[in-house]
Amino acid sequence: MSSFCRKLAPQLDIPWKIPPQLEDPPFVPTTFGRMMELRCVIAVIRHGDRTPKQKMKMEVKHAKFFHIFSKHGGFKTGQLKLKHPKQLQEILDVSRFLLDEIRHKSEPDIEEKKSNLEQLKAVLEMYGHFSGINRKVQLKYLPHGRPKKNKSHSSSEDDYSGGPSLILILKWGGELTPAGRIQAEELGKAFRFIYPGGHGDNPGCGLLRLHSTYRHDLKIYASDEGRVQMTAAAFAKGFLALEGELTPILVQMVKSANTNGLLDNDCESSKYQNMVKHHLSEAMQQDRDLAADSELERSIETIAPTRARSLVHSLQLIRNPVLMCETCYELMHRLTDCIRTRMGEPGSHDIELYHEETWELMLRRWSKLEKDFKTKSGQFDISKIPDIYDCIKYDMQHNQKRLQFSDTEQLYLWSKSLADIIIPQEYGITVEDKLTISQGICLALLRKIRGDLMNVMAPDESTHRLNPKYSKGVMSPGRHVRTRLYFTSESHIHSLLNVLRYGGLVQRPNDEQWGRAMEYVGSVSELNYLTQIVIMLYEDPSKDIQSEHRFHVELHFSPGAICCLPEQCSGPGFRPHSRNENHEEGSPPFDKVAFSPLREEAFFRPVSTENMLLSPTVEKRHTPPKLVSPSKESGKDITAIPSSPVSFRQSRKTSLQTNASMGEFDY
Repeated sequence: MSSFCRKLAPQLDIPWKIPPQLEDPPFVPTTFGRMMELRCVIAVIRHGDRTPKQKMKMEVKHAKFFHIFSKHGGFKTGQLKLKHPKQLQEILDVSRFLLDEIRHKSEPDIEEKKSNLEQLKAVLEMYGHFSGINRKVQLKYLPHGRPKKNKSHSSSEDDYSGGPSLILILKWGGELTPAGRIQAEELGKAFRFIYPGGHGDNPGCGLLRLHSTYRHDLKIYASDEGRVQMTAAAFAKGFLALEGELTPILVQMVKSANTNGLLDNDCESSKYQNMVKHHLSEAMQQDRDLAADSELERSIETIAPTRARSLVHSLQLIRNPVLMCETCYELMHRLTDCIRTRMGEPGSHDIELYHEETWELMLRRWSKLEKDFKTKSGQFDISKIPDIYDCIKYDMQHNQKRLQFSDTEQLYLWSKSLADIIIPQEYGITVEDKLTISQGICLALLRKIRGDLMNVMAPDESTHRLNPKYSKGVMSPGRHVRTRLYFTSESHIHSLLNVLRYGGLVQRPNDEQWGRAMEYVGSVSELNYLTQIVIMLYEDPSKDIQSEHRFHVELHFSPGAICCLPEQCSGPGFRPHSRNENHEEGSPPFDKVAFSPLREEAFFRPVSTENMLLSPTVEKRHTPPKLVSPSKESGKDITAIPSSPVSFRQSRKTSLQTNASMGEFDY
């Protein structure tokens, strides 16, 4: 009767006092069955779908560049980042001035290459304005100039180009696409489901009611990259059911300043990463079958000593890395020829590529990759593999019908097999490498997450909360949930996951449940857009404050969006008991408690210093959960997601993969 009155009263102008909202229960079942109160949610999320990142390097020696470098304090640290519109305008003015000098003087005293200056000018003039988040310039000071070719380890001044110079690095692209905004907003809507409350026609409304009644402590952090900030704003729009453009939401809701390296990648681990990349490049330059019976074990020890399933599978697929690179190079050559052919066809300029890209820009993007991938010596630059995969994934997803290149899928598959080794192993080959690099990248974030959890377990009295005396129509005014959302780039996701996997979180080497969780994580070859690592903290107020069972932590993991082809991940996780089987005495039966849907296709994998618990799925909360296993009839693993962009049962228009929980542990 209450629900009927709630719906009819506003329409019929019936005076009716809204009773306490019964759809907002403070206690929910955890993945192992105990009824506890959700107290804290912490999520680290990668940005959404973006355009390919592009980069250009050039050596500059003109006095005007040095003036800009000195003006903005570059000599203090030896390097400088320019992102603000006024700073980028200064660089554009210098490039225009130098090009004008080259045109009007027969022998201009300018050492910079004309082609480089033209590209610098063209990129900075894109879009007709500076937004400050889609382009940036880096300047690095070289006191003796750039080392001469083949003299990268020189110590003599004669081996340098002579005189001080600056390396100008121009970066552009990498912008959040319209598809990425939709993905982030839909993920925000789906993220409400992890909070209790709301049922029937209003799933997920528990979070909105919690937030509107001042019982939800929410803060959203993002790195300084434009795509990350816009992802955070789009997520917040869906999460809190906001309206309007993203820019006001970004300004009001997303914290990006004064993060002190919290989510940005300025760290001391770069030298270790360079050493790892050098070792990886040497290992992948071997012109032999690495997957042969006599070579496979040695190849695994050299390239994939952690023996992750995805790495071993990629090695077996690649076999000879040099031949695989040669195959990719030939396919890239065919692709550039295809683009040139399409450009010459009548009416080609009337064909709009995705995100307002032109055929000329696409050709320049692929031609530069083709040129840089294979050096003049005939060797392949392995560091370009991630860029090749990035570009073909983008074009296969957004431009395939317009491009009409028959070998698109083949280039995607071969470049992905190489990238599935190169990208994760750039963050460390051995366990020691992974932990050293991860510590340099995400140590500040780890400390912040620990502080968030400890703040909930031992709350600060100065925290602003709803005063129960002034609450009306709120069933549980004393309830309070803390949410911290951290949006960042791929480097932090890889580093954080490496810490969780190899940092000694579980001390039991033979723990079956943790092993099955790591089996699933190890079979994930790519941490795609909107990959999520979620930490949920629960409290049981009935336990003693000093009891190790008062608090309970769950770790959840999702490999993110499906961009092109679905990934077959082995190991759905593990649920040791049904919630009804593990039901505690004194708690109401699960079928008597009204719960909202959580995530309808979620794989849970709990982590524990005591009781390791894994759960492959979480069904609707108002129905008794069941143990879900792979389908014997179809012969498919339940983690196999169809290529359709809809992977939520509630017809969510997004391409997000299901969640897989890694583990849970009790304090």
